[in-house]
Amino acid sequence: MIVQKKWRILSSVVITAALFLSQMSPIQQVYAADPAPTLTKLSEEPLTSGAILKKYVWTTTRNNKETKVNANVVEVDLTNPNVKMDVMTGTENQFTRKQSVLGMATETKAVAGVNGDFYNTQAEGVPMGPEISNGQLMATPPYLPGFYSFAIDKDNKPIVDLFTFKGSIAAKDGTAYPLGGINKTYYWFEPSGEHSMVDGLFMYTNAWGQVDRSNDGVTVPTEVLVQNNIVMQIADNGIINMIAPKDGYILRASGKAADFVRAHMKVGEPLIADYQVLPQDPNKKYDPKTFKMMIGGHTILVDEGKPAEFSREVDSLCCTRSRTALGYSQDQKTAYIITADYSGDSKGLSMTELQKFMVQVGVWKGMNLDGGGSTQMVARPLGETKPVLINKTETGLERKVVNGVGVYSLAPKGDVKGLFIQTPNVLFVGEQAPLSFKAYDEYYNPVETDKVTAQWTVADNMGTFKDNVFTPAKAGTAKVTASSGKGTSSADIEVVGRNQLTGLKIAADNLALTEGDSYKLPVVATTKSGKSREIPASLVQWEVLGIQGEVKDGTLTVKSLAGSSSAQLIARYDGFSTITTIPIGIDKTWYDLDNYAVMTLSDAKPQGVTSSVYIRPSETGNKYLELNYDFTQGTGNKWAYATMDTRILIEGEPQYMKVKVNGDESLNWLRAEILDNSGKINYVDLARNVNWKGWKQLTVDLTDYKMSYPIRVKSIYLVNEEVGQDERAAKGKIGIDDITFTYRGAIPQTPMNSVNLTINKKEVAVNGKGMTLEQAPIIVQGNTLIPIRFVTDALGGTVRWDGNERKVTVIRGGKMIDLWIDNPDLIVNGKRVTAEVAPTIMSDLTMVPLRILSENLGWKVTWDAKTQQITLQ
Repeated sequence: MIVQKKWRILSSVVITAALFLSQMSPIQQVYAADPAPTLTKLSEEPLTSGAILKKYVWTTTRNNKETKVNANVVEVDLTNPNVKMDVMTGTENQFTRKQSVLGMATETKAVAGVNGDFYNTQAEGVPMGPEISNGQLMATPPYLPGFYSFAIDKDNKPIVDLFTFKGSIAAKDGTAYPLGGINKTYYWFEPSGEHSMVDGLFMYTNAWGQVDRSNDGVTVPTEVLVQNNIVMQIADNGIINMIAPKDGYILRASGKAADFVRAHMKVGEPLIADYQVLPQDPNKKYDPKTFKMMIGGHTILVDEGKPAEFSREVDSLCCTRSRTALGYSQDQKTAYIITADYSGDSKGLSMTELQKFMVQVGVWKGMNLDGGGSTQMVARPLGETKPVLINKTETGLERKVVNGVGVYSLAPKGDVKGLFIQTPNVLFVGEQAPLSFKAYDEYYNPVETDKVTAQWTVADNMGTFKDNVFTPAKAGTAKVTASSGKGTSSADIEVVGRNQLTGLKIAADNLALTEGDSYKLPVVATTKSGKSREIPASLVQWEVLGIQGEVKDGTLTVKSLAGSSSAQLIARYDGFSTITTIPIGIDKTWYDLDNYAVMTLSDAKPQGVTSSVYIRPSETGNKYLELNYDFTQGTGNKWAYATMDTRILIEGEPQYMKVKVNGDESLNWLRAEILDNSGKINYVDLARNVNWKGWKQLTVDLTDYKMSYPIRVKSIYLVNEEVGQDERAAKGKIGIDDITFTYRGAIPQTPMNSVNLTINKKEVAVNGKGMTLEQAPIIVQGNTLIPIRFVTDALGGTVRWDGNERKVTVIRGGKMIDLWIDNPDLIVNGKRVTAEVAPTIMSDLTMVPLRILSENLGWKVTWDAKTQQITLQ
């Protein structure tokens, strides 16, 4: 991508702006690199006959710290007649109609693809360089030095080289005028800095998908419609309000070129268009007219298997970013399509690191393509019919780009070669799991599974199948098999029940309940093998304590909170239980223009940036605040504020701040300034990227900022960072409404009794008062056992008995313990714990281990060996 900066900026600056800085994370400058980085191949998968996807991790050292980068390489066998490479263009093969790489690949049925050439983000959306797609010339090279292109000739030989353009338009009287290019937007010549459209004559074909043709205000166009080489219409100092027809083209002229049109062209007269793409080096003998495909790029990166001297200035492509590149092998038999990620743990590549990586994977000669936020690679997984995104983009979004490189299968339909089962890693006993399979033929192309009948079986009576739906009957490893024709595939599935679990957790850490609302309550199980997965809602049994409510299909609906200060929720799967306590929440709306208006003004910085605020009605009639911003002027980081009246205090100590925001997909950074009681301004992140459109409620945990209370809202504002500025919207508006603060109610603490007891004595002191146990505490295998009634009588808990399972459940406050007779494994607050001695029955009384029970209910246990006394405090 290339972003237009100013009218007169040299194109070297314009081009290099494009690679363009991510709005997601601070850019990391590379100061030192390991002279011997390592390349590790993670996987290899055929995409079709002649194309393979390889995934790598590239490891280097930066600033004495090991750094890893995820990279993907599609290798295309150029000698294989069943595969080809070509250029994907916008939408429906037209420029100006940008589309994501996945969109282009899906539309054109590519098995793989990456983003392509650089482009001016402020212009119409056309590539800077040349393009030949399916043998058709779509765009011509710019008159700029150092812009390399990748091409494939008629013999399927790859080429990476510099190209130029030569052309003219001849009128009926024999006079001719130089043609500046085909389907080109405005740029600046180097080193003169002259605008490309001044005195220029340019041709636009049906591949240019809009009426406006490079009109940036610098020149006044005169346009000519030509069909079948005959002038059909001339718009003097104006435009022809149509897209060029398929059997013709539209000429755009300005300055001296417009004078030429006026002097030498008339409606009804013929024109002769003569043009060609040429290698810049006249000694090169290949003929671009015979090329099957060509795509423009940027600097050369690799030549003769070594890092090459950059042919373009790359300072503005500095630092570590996502990268896209294209190259070929020394024998010219393999093309390499490359991406490297700057996202999450993958730290991107500098330009010099990209060169080293390309050499390591086998590139003999290669060039740079658009990178940064544009980097996208898609590929069709084996057996699938559609491609998917392979890499992780810098922004989390798939940017619309002007073109890309696609890989296409030319193979005929073949016989089924193989199939593979798609199964989850973990299933639960009783879960109904639809299983599926994918099939592929001898050319690694997908076979339609609806035309293939599979027989499903499972070994060792581990469950049953109804069609393709598998229901596990017991825990263990289930070996399932699908068979069809020549293809057979088996897979092992881990089936878990209570005995295979180590933990169960209700995901409700940040909830605060309000009456009438509903809350999704995922329950996540952890297995002894270390795997975690949410349990299907249909397999979880629930118990709600402390409030009136019910859980249905994994969703808690709060019916009434009358008299409640908290709720206890118990979830059970196959006898394995967990408990959580959720406080009652109180929402207090602070900013609502329908009811609670707060004085709001606009502000912006630095100089040149403008903003404004307005009260607007929503579609439902509610009022909201609209913040308009214009970041097109000014330099560096830019801010647009909606400033609030800081005289108004936020009462109490809220835990959460909620804001409804009408997003504009600008990718700008949305923050709030919170002024705390010490005078410190806390910068609260509401959204790192405004990457949505429409209304959305944002919730922020204020406890993360450790503020002193009371607090005040100073502003809500947008940031357009200098780093990655070219990738975010410079002008737009967002809506703000219903600023609400949530206060979590306190969870009541259960009183802790002080207990003194003595081995072999029934008398016990509870808070200094005496009581008598049914059975005196005894020592078994070095552990003290007490009767279960001790929990209710002395500790103040509740005890439940399940005779079928011979299980005791103890609940006290927000803690719960499950114990099974003669089984040392206990479930303590959703976690498996093993006791030194198992609960047992003595003289018809259930005896349980004191220490593990008491300590997990919150007591500190001390032992006096001399007096044989135990104290719980």
